[in-house]
Amino acid sequence: MSHIQIIGGGLAGSEAAWQAAEAGLSVILHEMRPQTKTDAHQSDSLAELVCSNSFRSDDAQNNAVGLLHEEMRRSGSLVMRAADAHKLPAGGALAVDRHGFAAAVTRALEEHPGITIRRQEITSLPASGLTIVATGPLTSAALSGEIARVTGAEHLAFFDAIAPIVHRDSIDFDIAWFQSRYDKEGPGGGVADYINLPLDKDQYEAFVAALLAGEKTDFKEWEKSTPYFEACLPIEVMAARGLDTLRFGPMKPVGLKDPRKDQRPHAVVQLRQDNKLGSLWNMVGFQTKLKYAEQVRIFRTIPGLQNAEFARLGGLHRNTFLNSPRLLDSSLRLKRAPHLRFAGQITGVEGYVESAAIGLLAGRFAAAEALGKHPAPPPDTTALGALLGHITGGADAGSFQPMNVNFGLFPDLTGPGRIRGKDRKQALSARALADLAAWLGTRQAAE
Repeated sequence: MSHIQIIGGGLAGSEAAWQAAEAGLSVILHEMRPQTKTDAHQSDSLAELVCSNSFRSDDAQNNAVGLLHEEMRRSGSLVMRAADAHKLPAGGALAVDRHGFAAAVTRALEEHPGITIRRQEITSLPASGLTIVATGPLTSAALSGEIARVTGAEHLAFFDAIAPIVHRDSIDFDIAWFQSRYDKEGPGGGVADYINLPLDKDQYEAFVAALLAGEKTDFKEWEKSTPYFEACLPIEVMAARGLDTLRFGPMKPVGLKDPRKDQRPHAVVQLRQDNKLGSLWNMVGFQTKLKYAEQVRIFRTIPGLQNAEFARLGGLHRNTFLNSPRLLDSSLRLKRAPHLRFAGQITGVEGYVESAAIGLLAGRFAAAEALGKHPAPPPDTTALGALLGHITGGADAGSFQPMNVNFGLFPDLTGPGRIRGKDRKQALSARALADLAAWLGTRQAAE
């Protein structure tokens, strides 16, 4: 039986291990926790979600990440199977009970006869033998240095974000109300999947002033020259861009109406369910570098949170990634050391689902290679293929930055006429799923 090593037990590493083992490989999965802890993880589980508990939109017809969900389901994804089994109400989004999700992934990998899990820190890369590096945003300092040495290039860095979590029973529902934006129905038909906290003009402006004046955590030396990734901006950094920035960002009131006043508030803070019991809710978009005491003081000025109790406060941590267009080939192998593949956020994708998707591809590619077959990438008309193509050659290596999946990465539709708006998205999605089916059928026939 062919063997493969996978370094890192996050979303990408877990998915890669599952895909490779399901294809018939003997997999050794290395995870440094609990031997070596990180600043962000709170458990020893594989595939722990350290930031939001949302996999974002689950709409496969109109949203690129929802399409990626569906493609992964059809490709036998363990991550999507666990997410679907532990989903929570979240409007049109796929949010999960983070503890149940991680436990399900861990259990599946532990029970798979082809997978051996070794709890140890890896500080050097093997000189030979098929290996997938999926160490994610919290790659240890020792291994980061080794990766930089082996790749021959400085790896880059940006900040990843953790939003605060509030105990539901500490929220004042004389002020707060349940509603999804535009009353959009979720998969279960729910139109009230978010808790909303309204602010009038004076309250909003006082809140922004408090954010700007609040005491922040000191930056470490390596952080001072590191740019933020736009999707993970601290809320106080957004506030510093202008008084109304938050009202057009995470605190936008559109599609919501305060039922007590029958009017749209000046601004709104939304909370999303974070666990299956519904006892914990996270503050959407409220990643921050404020000190913990300042977070408690300032966030309790939000109407409805005046007595809030926090299960977790916000934070930021560094995320490392490669200049993948320059370093990796079309099957995610390091060009100068092709026995090494990379997967997950370290390749320059952003988001839980995107990370797991690249892990899925890396696992499949490695399995094909080990079994003496040519790893065929998915068509670039699919979400999987568009994302892979972006990081392995579609992006400009000179200005490469992390990217979420989006329809802008897909090749244009062909044929007469120009399709626009929602019709275009639906046509791109239909084409993607048809082309995915052909790709999966070809692979299955070859196997």
